[in-house]
Amino acid sequence: METDPKAETRGEQTRRLIVETAIRLFGEVGYEKTTMRAIASAAGLSVGNAYYYFPSKDSLVTEFYLQLQREHMARAEEIIAAGGGFSEQLTGVLMAGLDLWDPYHSFGGRFIGIAAVPGSPTSPFSEESAEARELSLRIFERLVADTSLKMDAEVREELPELLWLAQLGLVVYWVHDRSPGQQRTRTLIETAVPYLESLVGLSRMKVFRAMTVRGLALVKLLRPV
Repeated sequence: METDPKAETRGEQTRRLIVETAIRLFGEVGYEKTTMRAIASAAGLSVGNAYYYFPSKDSLVTEFYLQLQREHMARAEEIIAAGGGFSEQLTGVLMAGLDLWDPYHSFGGRFIGIAAVPGSPTSPFSEESAEARELSLRIFERLVADTSLKMDAEVREELPELLWLAQLGLVVYWVHDRSPGQQRTRTLIETAVPYLESLVGLSRMKVFRAMTVRGLALVKLLRPV
């Protein structure tokens, strides 16, 4: 994760140091075996200082997600601002996410496992993850708002959240992808996105209206309460 040290306060630099140290240790010895004391020691800080910024390991993971999401947001804004069709922009946004996550692929499954526990604060649906979730949704809201692709009005309203949910599924697939450089995931994006663009475009045709309504109703049922 790259940043400009001059643009950060000392507190922000300390927070980033703790998070980067924690992520490194999670990858080396595992989440369960990594203690806050070990994180503080490796970062050259006191245990009290580490707890001052982060009350738990879960809060470290949540901050890590947030840092990644901020970087993804910045890259996505550049992609969308550059113009292009819906398929081109969505492919670019999803590929940018893979580029950011790539260094953490070896232990990404552990984070998925932590987030999958019911009630986990690291879940993408949790209250603690609200800021990261909203940033991610904002990417897709911007993409849909800027696209010239014609679509059903209700689909346009729901599409940002549907794309966010699709990205979550993509991450799970990516975690399990053992192909070199996770090329299968990239091929999936390149193949699926143009197909999705066609489906979205067809949604405005009356003959597909009933199917569109049923599809949206089904997706709404999948949303966590």
